[in-house]
Amino acid sequence: MIIDEIRAELNKLQDTGYRDMQVTIIPTVNPDSIIGVRTPALRQLAKELSKREDISVFLEDLPHRYFEENQLHAFILSGMKDAAGCIKLMDSFLPYVDNWATCDQMSPKVFKKNKDLLLEYLNRWIKSDLTYVKRFAIGMLMEHFLDEDFKTSYLTKVSKIRSKEYYVNMMTAWYFATALAKQYDAALPYIEGQKLDIWTHNKTIQKAVESFRITPEQKEYLKSLKRKA
Repeated sequence: MIIDEIRAELNKLQDTGYRDMQVTIIPTVNPDSIIGVRTPALRQLAKELSKREDISVFLEDLPHRYFEENQLHAFILSGMKDAAGCIKLMDSFLPYVDNWATCDQMSPKVFKKNKDLLLEYLNRWIKSDLTYVKRFAIGMLMEHFLDEDFKTSYLTKVSKIRSKEYYVNMMTAWYFATALAKQYDAALPYIEGQKLDIWTHNKTIQKAVESFRITPEQKEYLKSLKRKA
């Protein structure tokens, strides 16, 4: 069975030192579910698995038992060339994502040429009560809709998010810091107008000030906009 084969291969690739490090940086995942396989090895295995005719058996076996199985799932989806098939599988998988690493490393290349289809799903995902579904939606808006396909309405959509989840608020801050780097004139009013909650507002400024894409003058002005908790 493909699932047994995958688990056997993952155990062969185990690096216990790497596992110990992962346990510390991915706190939302049960340590017992982390085998400890380095990302390049997982990406290569995902590439090989994607060619198998029975890969659907693995993709439908949700929730997965191991963190690395989630990683493989993410990398397999990221390499798909069928946009419609990819996004349907993404919609099924996202509710089971339970950590920032799987969420952030999942980026299907096929979305770059199918942004209208992606946007349909983003509008629903961003309203989700699930932490990593919402985080993924914000991340996709950041990756695909801050350049030639940018609209101010996307800033408004993200600015309205209010969450108690650290991983949602951090992604929101990352999104706005990137927006300040790429669409400064459009994004600045959201900071000046205090459209974000205080923590996210200040974290946005911190991350923007750390960016090499923002001028020294802009950084100094942004620092002056920090809010007191």
